[in-house]
Amino acid sequence: MRTQLAIAATLIVAGVLSAGIPAFDVVAAGQRGDDGETTRYSVDSDRVKAEVLRLDQKIADAVIRGDTAYVASVTAADFVMVHGDGWTNGGEPLLTDTKESMLQRVTSKYYDVLDFDSVKAEMHGDIAITYGRYIAHTTGGTQSQPVDRIVAPDKRWFSVWFERVYEKRDGKWIYLSHRTVHGPTFGADRQSVRDK
Repeated sequence: MRTQLAIAATLIVAGVLSAGIPAFDVVAAGQRGDDGETTRYSVDSDRVKAEVLRLDQKIADAVIRGDTAYVASVTAADFVMVHGDGWTNGGEPLLTDTKESMLQRVTSKYYDVLDFDSVKAEMHGDIAITYGRYIAHTTGGTQSQPVDRIVAPDKRWFSVWFERVYEKRDGKWIYLSHRTVHGPTFGADRQSVRDK
């Protein structure tokens, strides 16, 4: 009993003392990286990764809602969005958006589905890279032109593998860049693109 109390007291003191430390590394016993070095996990890094991944999803949700003000508030003035993976083998992208042209898509509610999966975050200090896949559906139309005149029915659903870059500026994560690394892979319905 006395030993259990001593252990409990030691854990409480350790918890109180470590509470003021912003981040500390935890070494996974016996785990070594490719270079033979011990793998370290930062508790703070996991928290920040989760924060960035939540922002990724919040931006997607705002795009669907047509919340241009929110998307603009978390997007850099020099934002670039590269559509299509043609650039990955020396070709041209399908399209490159600036902040302004991307926000026009938000305002027009060009997308009505943006479902993320397999998304992960990689941290580099005040730089975060998110990568994964989303399945999307476009309404594709405008007030002057219906969707049928702009986007063929077999191209309204698509999947995209992507990388996004964020930077923490003045305590706030800012969306700098989106780059398609594979896709888009088109289909007539969600089922046709779900495993692409």
